[in-house]
Amino acid sequence: MHREQSILELLSATHRPHELPLQSPSMSNSVDRHSRWRLTNHYVECRGGPAVPVSGEIHYSRLPRSSWEQRLRLMKAGGITVVACYVFWIHHEQTEGEARFDGNLDVAAFVRLCSMVGLDVVLRIGPWAHGEARNGGFPDWVQAAAVEHRTNDPAYITLVERWFNRLGAELRGLTGPDSNVIGIQLENELYDQPEHIRKLKRLARAAGLSAPIWTATAWGGADIPGDEVLPVFGGYGDGFWVDASAPWDPTFRQHYFFSHQWDDPGIGADLREQLTGSEAAPPRSPSALYPPATCELTGGMATAYQRRPWPTARDVAAVANNKIGSGSGWQGYYMFAGGTNPPGGLQESQATGYPNDFPEFDYDFHAPIGGTGRLAPSFAQLRKQHAFLAAFGERLAPMPSTLPSNIPTGVDDSRTLRWALRSDGQCGFLFITWHQPHIPLPDYEGAQFRLGLADETLTFPPAPVTIPSGTLARWPVNLEIAGVRLNWATASLLTVLGPAAAPTLVLAADDGIAVQVGLPGGATLDGSVEALDGNVYTLDVPLDSGKPATFAAKSPHGLLRILVLPPAVADQAWVLDTQHGRDLVLSTDPLWVEADGRLAGVSVGAPQVRRYATEYGRFETVKTKSTGPAIQRQALAGERVQMAKRVPDSFGSRAGRAAAPLDSAINDLAEIYRVDLTGMALTDEVPTELEISWAGDVARLLVDGRVVADRFWDGSPWIVDTHDAGILPGRDIRLQILPLAKGARVGLPIEAQSRRDAAATDLVALDKLELLHWTKWREERR
Repeated sequence: MHREQSILELLSATHRPHELPLQSPSMSNSVDRHSRWRLTNHYVECRGGPAVPVSGEIHYSRLPRSSWEQRLRLMKAGGITVVACYVFWIHHEQTEGEARFDGNLDVAAFVRLCSMVGLDVVLRIGPWAHGEARNGGFPDWVQAAAVEHRTNDPAYITLVERWFNRLGAELRGLTGPDSNVIGIQLENELYDQPEHIRKLKRLARAAGLSAPIWTATAWGGADIPGDEVLPVFGGYGDGFWVDASAPWDPTFRQHYFFSHQWDDPGIGADLREQLTGSEAAPPRSPSALYPPATCELTGGMATAYQRRPWPTARDVAAVANNKIGSGSGWQGYYMFAGGTNPPGGLQESQATGYPNDFPEFDYDFHAPIGGTGRLAPSFAQLRKQHAFLAAFGERLAPMPSTLPSNIPTGVDDSRTLRWALRSDGQCGFLFITWHQPHIPLPDYEGAQFRLGLADETLTFPPAPVTIPSGTLARWPVNLEIAGVRLNWATASLLTVLGPAAAPTLVLAADDGIAVQVGLPGGATLDGSVEALDGNVYTLDVPLDSGKPATFAAKSPHGLLRILVLPPAVADQAWVLDTQHGRDLVLSTDPLWVEADGRLAGVSVGAPQVRRYATEYGRFETVKTKSTGPAIQRQALAGERVQMAKRVPDSFGSRAGRAAAPLDSAINDLAEIYRVDLTGMALTDEVPTELEISWAGDVARLLVDGRVVADRFWDGSPWIVDTHDAGILPGRDIRLQILPLAKGARVGLPIEAQSRRDAAATDLVALDKLELLHWTKWREERR
């Protein structure tokens, strides 16, 4: 707990302007000009104004083509503006000279679909991609070739040139100054080959590929050609690439602090050491030519056999909030939508010389949108941040980040409040992140801020407040809308609704912090509020009732309506661009905007969707037409047909890391259940998921003797799309669960480890099998 502060101990920061004047690099300005996108050294510009793009990774080749459009519309509804995707060479050309672009490998169709949905694209063309793919994405015949891979060896360049030419032919007419392909990433995690990156760019351009923004990953102190590529960075709060028993690594912990250091030497460190034998170079800074940009903020985390992190929603959202406050000019997530590996053992594994084993099929990644399309809780938390960026990004983007005068002493400091200011010297946004995993933070008592701006010193709130553990906040500072200025508010900005002449500012209350608003002299706040000294108002309505509150801020120059959402209601908020403009909609279930501008989605049972009517100041029920079953959940019987046998503590290892069991071991040692689907209605018209609650080591699902899905246990529910897996009545459905040995060297999340510790012997259990039938709905015309 923190003692109340004196005036000398205020949380202070003085606005720090940009070190360099606004400049325009050659990229996207004099070279590869685009009709909508360009770069400056301070910010990214889109459609003639500053913006903060939000990109989310999705892999078309890891999804059924039939699900592409719904996933893309769901991503857009979650605030994603740019789709990023690896182009895995191994997925397209497993046999030399037989490149495939059919079905879910049709990258051109995917790019066109993104354009139709209204999303721009960054193609990460490699040729080495990683992405937990076999050989880092090289086809086996490329991996086996007698060449110096990932260098300018002429023999290797010949292979890459042929592949790029094939890819360029496939994408002919889809890149260029007016296209939605606005970025191309070259290679991935290449640390010491800047001339090779230059060569790859020349090859790609010669193949007809072009974009206003060319990128390369810069973490690990990478030496990249700064005049040719925008350096992009990452930030994961935990990862599979450290040893199973390793404590929470400082390279993960640093992302729960505001910082102007963007490099992360930890990402991919195991591969760097395993494949090249080199350590990371000293951390590098963003180029002076470009704004700080990310391509791999933690959207979740992959599950390796030897280490299985499961980040929570706030773990994910805290990293993202920190990067915005630290000055991010581009928010990029990996992954944002999970998927499923193609069959054939195309996953990264120890058998292909890598230090980690991954599931053959599962690539859910604990992403905001899971592999089946199921939303993780992180989706709602990120959705709020993205709504803020959509509404205020034009103001935010040019603003530099200022760190407070008293910053944490290191990653072990759990007493110093973590916050930052982005400001132009007159107005700005204050960011607070008071959350981290593994080592909980205490409530921070006595928080009061003093901001040194260009023409004033602003101190707020009038009396110190407590910042509860778990707070992720975005507070306004001297924010003016429609002629009304808010000096400050202790509630997070969400969006602005309605016409410019009569806007509604939407605030999301931060859990455990009273909503207060400070106004300049001559302005008033009307509604259920209590006036305090200094023209400060506090809400006089209990937000714990779950009901939103509405107010009107008036000044001699304008009127601003204010809507305050309680925390639980804000988690249901979707800010969408519809046929009626920007809409605020409440829903606990997935929804999106169809091509005609109407809402659509899926729900558990009848949809419950409400839209905010700015003209009336209230939420109204959205009228929908739905199609769904009478029963939403059906319990399934699992008949045990094979008892589990005793498993060894280890199935082998590589580089000191546990190896996953072979198929033969699972077949011989696993507990096996026959899943009875008698009487179960499964049709293509009703989206249905098989939800498996289990415990053990490895589980696999077989349909008529063929493995169609697999999972490493980490305590999370296992969700399988019945249509994609071919699960139908009349088919032989088997579930294998391999016990987890007491002595197995695998790292688990704390809840899963607690269950493992409580088991007297090897852990194996099937807790529940259920079918979940979703209702499809569509908005009626209004």
